[in-house]
Amino acid sequence: MARVDRHNTARYWNATGVDGLSCLHADFTTHDYAPHQHEAFVVAVTESGGSEFKSRGRSDEARESVLLVFNPAEPHSGRMGWSRSWRYRSFYLTQPAIDQVTADLGIDRPAYFVRNVIGDADLIAAFGRLHRSLDDGHDPLEERELLVASFGQLFARHGDGAHAIPTVPRDEAALSLVARRMASQHAESGLSLTEMGLWVDMTPFQLISLFKRTAGLTPHTYLTQLRLKAAIRELKAGVPIADAALASGFYDQSALTRHFKRSFGITPLQYQRAGAAGRAR
Repeated sequence: MARVDRHNTARYWNATGVDGLSCLHADFTTHDYAPHQHEAFVVAVTESGGSEFKSRGRSDEARESVLLVFNPAEPHSGRMGWSRSWRYRSFYLTQPAIDQVTADLGIDRPAYFVRNVIGDADLIAAFGRLHRSLDDGHDPLEERELLVASFGQLFARHGDGAHAIPTVPRDEAALSLVARRMASQHAESGLSLTEMGLWVDMTPFQLISLFKRTAGLTPHTYLTQLRLKAAIRELKAGVPIADAALASGFYDQSALTRHFKRSFGITPLQYQRAGAAGRAR
């Protein structure tokens, strides 16, 4: 849903796959909010410009170098202030989404934040990637993985009062089991972190930690590599690109092309043409 006026543009939508999660992408040139509160946990990333806000009796600023975090029902006000514009991306997690995130992290309640402004470049980048992935809306596994990892890092690094998030040690046997089942089911579009975690009795956050610690990749990246290898086999056999994409587990041809070019520097079409030229010699 988009809202456009003479000064501001804002697009607000409900994210698919996580009940109670909404997203906003806004570009403001005028901005003056009276004190208000959201019945949601709010996280915001500034892309350019900034604004001023007041919360907990003090004034602070939204800038590209900080992450904004507001606990549910925390009153705050805001205005444009020093900047002529403010372009930002934000997340709103109502109770169903909060419950899902805490379950994925293996904790019984969310973290509480004693500061609204957090300077953490890695987290700012992570939440930016998450928002863009949710905006794209074509890769549920990537979206869920980025969601779990981003909020897990936020809670663990900067939250207060939450129980420690359980992680896992390096476990080659568990990784091998998940990897084997991934290999046999890579073409299935519905593979999820929750399902794969159940194979080895782990939460989604623990599964992500296992792969990072043991394989050096996330589950989504590992699965993508399996699908690319399968796509190459299809392309070598002369299967049309769109059919090869679906047969190897990609959402569509554009998804295969994006990942193929990112990994190999060429498109599937260029790969097929090069193979045909080689066979013709």
